[in-house]
Amino acid sequence: MLLFFLNVAGAAALLIYAVRMVRTGVERAFAPQLRHWLRASARNRLVAAASGSTVALLMQSSTAVAVLAAGFVTAGTISAGVGLAMLLGADIGSALVVQALVLRPVWLAPLLLLIGVASFLRTQEKPGRQIGRILIGLALTFVALDMIAHASAPIRDLAGLPSVAGFLQQDPISTFVLGAALAWVIHSSVAAVLMVMVFATQGLLTIPVAAALVLGANLGGSFIAVMLTLGASAGARQMVWANALVRGGGAAACLAALSLVPHDWSWLGATPGRQVINLHLLFNLAVAAIGLAMIPALLAVLSRVIPHRPDPALTQDLPGALDPAALAEPERALACAARQVLHMGETAEAMLRLVLPLFARWDRTEAAAIAAAELRLDRMHAATKAYLARLDTPTEDPELSRRAADLVEQAAHFEAAGDAVARMSFGLARKLGAEGLAFAADDRQDLEDFHDSVLATAQSALQVQMTRNPAAARDLVAQKERARRQEQALQQTHMARLRQANPESAATSNIHQELLRELKQINTCFVMVAYPILTESGELLETRLRRA
Repeated sequence: MLLFFLNVAGAAALLIYAVRMVRTGVERAFAPQLRHWLRASARNRLVAAASGSTVALLMQSSTAVAVLAAGFVTAGTISAGVGLAMLLGADIGSALVVQALVLRPVWLAPLLLLIGVASFLRTQEKPGRQIGRILIGLALTFVALDMIAHASAPIRDLAGLPSVAGFLQQDPISTFVLGAALAWVIHSSVAAVLMVMVFATQGLLTIPVAAALVLGANLGGSFIAVMLTLGASAGARQMVWANALVRGGGAAACLAALSLVPHDWSWLGATPGRQVINLHLLFNLAVAAIGLAMIPALLAVLSRVIPHRPDPALTQDLPGALDPAALAEPERALACAARQVLHMGETAEAMLRLVLPLFARWDRTEAAAIAAAELRLDRMHAATKAYLARLDTPTEDPELSRRAADLVEQAAHFEAAGDAVARMSFGLARKLGAEGLAFAADDRQDLEDFHDSVLATAQSALQVQMTRNPAAARDLVAQKERARRQEQALQQTHMARLRQANPESAATSNIHQELLRELKQINTCFVMVAYPILTESGELLETRLRRA
């Protein structure tokens, strides 16, 4: 029995890791394209649902789509209604993932391993390596499913199995809760449904029990996004709660219908495994259809339950990390200063995330919150410089002095990013609102695309600062050049519109171009996180000038 649990647990762990591996590879290789694709579909809810389904299918995760959509809603680039449509589509996409993983020939896993390993080891460029990672992850998913089936085969002969199955079938509510807990614990409804499908195929679970577990997994999977977005804006939280209510409420209603109304399961498929995954897909299709029709009513109710509140990163003055008692211990003091600088970066990122909606509708309260956050950044910058100036660094250890200087420089860059955001809000956005102007649709789309790109850079920079990963730092530096090229292309596109005598573009031209320049400057401020890390690892050249 111990060997059985060990084998099943190991196979389940491999399945969870493989699903995560595919998602990580897709995020690292195609995140900018997927973000752009999702945002571009925001003009129509049906298109948004289709794009959410496609991205969830590629990333093998509806939760990843929920996090992306929550970021868009918080930044004001899409509405909560469009974000909810994306989530409902993403639920269909995650159900399609299960179908795709089950329908595969026996030779596919070794072929994917062969191609994936070759691509990962022989390719140095980012897309090639990540495609290799994706293929390896898919192959390991197939291997894990086979391992679960093989490991669980002996349990069919256990004498107590019928009594356990009978108890679960007699208590569908407990089984439903167990399925929700399973999806929550492994943080993947895809992996949970796949495991239930394998157990049903092996005859370990009856169809009613497997159905209750799958419906519970839908409930548990929907609440993963709720917990991940607790600190997001009101619109983002309304969106994920609406999805959880529709999906979870639908799962409970479906369980009640299946438990109370006699029916024949054979119409769902010829085998127990096929019946389980077909039920999962049909349920999510029905939930999406109902949910799309209920979007206005759901958000109207939730807007009263979850009112707007200022972003905590802009309103809360967290306790300072600069401990004076640590100054006598340079390593400890540098750690305190690093935490303070990271908090500065988080504050600047929050300011950037919330500034773009001011260009659509001027809100003095929001602008005042951004201005107050910028003043806190100034105070934190001054405090960090004063703290590190008092640091007792031994003269024989220049490395400590260098690290202190790097932290002072990065604090200055984060403070400069905050200054730029403040200029955008109280300078450019207020001017646009005071003059009663609005960007042309194409100009606004360009600004939203560039803002989203810079925001992604800011979030990557904070991750690099925490992990100090040289490979991630290299990717971050590459984003500086991409942003420069993107800004140039957008400036040229805007000039082309002016040559076509577009009156809306002409009226807002100066603000539009200045906003592009400010966003590029902010992008550079965040990218500067990477340079000390690359200098330390020896991967940064002293100059880009060509030698004479």
